[in-house]
Amino acid sequence: MLVILGFLMVATFMYLIMSKRATPVVGLILVPVAFGLIAGAGTGIGDMIVDGVESLAPTAALLFFAIIFFGIMIDVGLFDPLVRLILRLVRDDPARLVVGTAVLAMVVSLDGDGSTTFIITTSALLPLYLKLKVSPVVLTVVAGLANATMNIIPWGGPTVRAASALGLSPSEVFVPMIPSLVVGLLIVLGFAVHLGITERRRIGRLVWKPEMMPLGAGPSGVGTTIGKDSDTTDAEVGQLAAGLDPDRPTLRPRLLPFNALLTVALLVVLVLDILPIPVLFMIAAGLALAVNFPRIVDQSAAIARHSSSIVSVVAMVFAAAVLTGVFQGTGMVESMALWLTGVVPDSLGPFLAVITGVLSIPFTFFMTNDAFYFGVLPVLAETAAQYGIEPVEMARASITGQPVHMQSPLVPAILLLVTLAGVPLADHHRKVLWRAGVVSIAMLVVGVLLGQIPLG
Repeated sequence: MLVILGFLMVATFMYLIMSKRATPVVGLILVPVAFGLIAGAGTGIGDMIVDGVESLAPTAALLFFAIIFFGIMIDVGLFDPLVRLILRLVRDDPARLVVGTAVLAMVVSLDGDGSTTFIITTSALLPLYLKLKVSPVVLTVVAGLANATMNIIPWGGPTVRAASALGLSPSEVFVPMIPSLVVGLLIVLGFAVHLGITERRRIGRLVWKPEMMPLGAGPSGVGTTIGKDSDTTDAEVGQLAAGLDPDRPTLRPRLLPFNALLTVALLVVLVLDILPIPVLFMIAAGLALAVNFPRIVDQSAAIARHSSSIVSVVAMVFAAAVLTGVFQGTGMVESMALWLTGVVPDSLGPFLAVITGVLSIPFTFFMTNDAFYFGVLPVLAETAAQYGIEPVEMARASITGQPVHMQSPLVPAILLLVTLAGVPLADHHRKVLWRAGVVSIAMLVVGVLLGQIPLG
C-alpha cells in the first residue's frame, strides 16, 4: 500500500508541476499532506513536517544570504569592470566576442540566478552580436551552456535540492565535484572557441563602429539606442552597451577592492570547508551590507531589492520540507526502496550511481528539478543504499545532468534568454542540446574517474 501511495504521490506532484496546474510551493505542500493523511499519518503529520523543516533550515539560510550577497555585489558594481573589459577586448573579433560571452556568463552565474545572468549577458553583448553580424543563436548557446554548467554551485538550486532531499550538507555534495565543474567549464570554453572561429570564417573580421548602436530590449522591455561622439569614452560606451546605469546610486567604486577581496575570500573559505556554508554567507552578507550601506535605511532597501527572489526560493525550500517529512515519516521511501531493490537486477545494483547520473540527463529535461530531486532521487538513493552506495554519492551523480536540464522549456530562465536574444527555442535546442549532453557526460566521467561517484 505504501509503495503504491508513494509512487502515486510522486506522479501527482510531477503532473501538477509539469502541467503548470500548481506552483512548486503549492504542490510540495498540498500533495504530500493529502497522501500522508491517506497513508494514516493522522495528527502525526505535524511532527513529520516539523522534522523536515528543521532539517532544511540551514539550506534556507544558505539561499537567503547567498542571494543577498551576490545581489549586493551586482548592485555596487563589482562586475561592471569585467563587463567593460570584455566589451573593449572583443568588439572587433567574432571569435573573441563568443569566448567573452562564455567568460562573462560564467562569472555572473556566481549569483546562482540564471535570469540575472541572461539579462546582464544579453544586454551587454547582444548589440555587438548584431553589429558584427554574429548569429544570436551562438550567444544563447554559449551563455546557456556556461550558466547551466555553473548551476551546480551550492546556492544555484540543484545541489541544494539534492542535499535537502537526502538530508546532506550542500558542501558534501559540491566540493568533491569541483574538478568535474572545472572540466565542464573548459569544455564550454572549447565549444565557444569553435563556434567563434566558425562565425569568424563565415562573416570575416569586421570593424566595430559604435555610432547609434542599437540595444536590445532590456528588463524593462524598452529598446534604446546609444551613440558615440567626441566627448564619449570607450569605457562609457561599453558601460551603456552593457545596460548598466553608470550613475546608479548603489555603485560603490571606492569599495571595489574590498568587495572583490570579500568575494574571493568567501569562495576560498567555502572550498576549504572551514565553516558551514550558511554561516559563511551570513557573515559575508552582513559585512557587505555594513560596509557598502552604513545607513540602516540603505541596508533595508538593499535587502528589499532582492526580496522577490528570496521569498520564492526560501518558500520552495520550506515547502519541500513537507514532502521530505511525509516521505520519511510515513515510511514510503523505505517501502519503495525495498520494492525497487526487488525489481533492479542484482547485476545492475552496484552501478546505480552511474545509472542515476545518466538518467538525470533526460529526466531533468522533461521534468522540473523539484520533481526529480524531491520525487525520484530519494527513492533511487534508498535503493542504492542496499548496494553500499552512499546518499552523498548519489547526490553528486544526480547533479551532472544540469547542463541539459537548464535548456528545458520548463526552465523560465532559458525562455527569458531566447526571448531577449530574439532566438526561436527550436533553433537554440538544435545547437545546444548535444553540446549540453557532452558536458554532462564529461562531468559524470570525471566524477567516476576521481572516485567521487562509484562505478560498481
